[in-house]
Amino acid sequence: MGSKLKAAGMSEAQQEQLLDLIVANPDFFKKIQNEIEVKKKQGIPEQAAMMTVLREHQGELQKILGGMANPLQK
Repeated sequence: MGSKLKAAGMSEAQQEQLLDLIVANPDFFKKIQNEIEVKKKQGIPEQAAMMTVLREHQGELQKILGGMANPLQK
């Protein structure tokens, strides 16, 4: 995961923040992953599936990110 995030322009500190979020909220991120997979199997491109699922869970995601100082910002 680290090399993909680094290629996407995420610093090591940002990568650590993201990993901490995932570790602190594993059920939420597993649910997101499963829903994305379902949409991909329905023929929706991965990026579109991700955006749709994240939009559907935007409120919950904002609550999770709200506990961070400057969440995932460069």
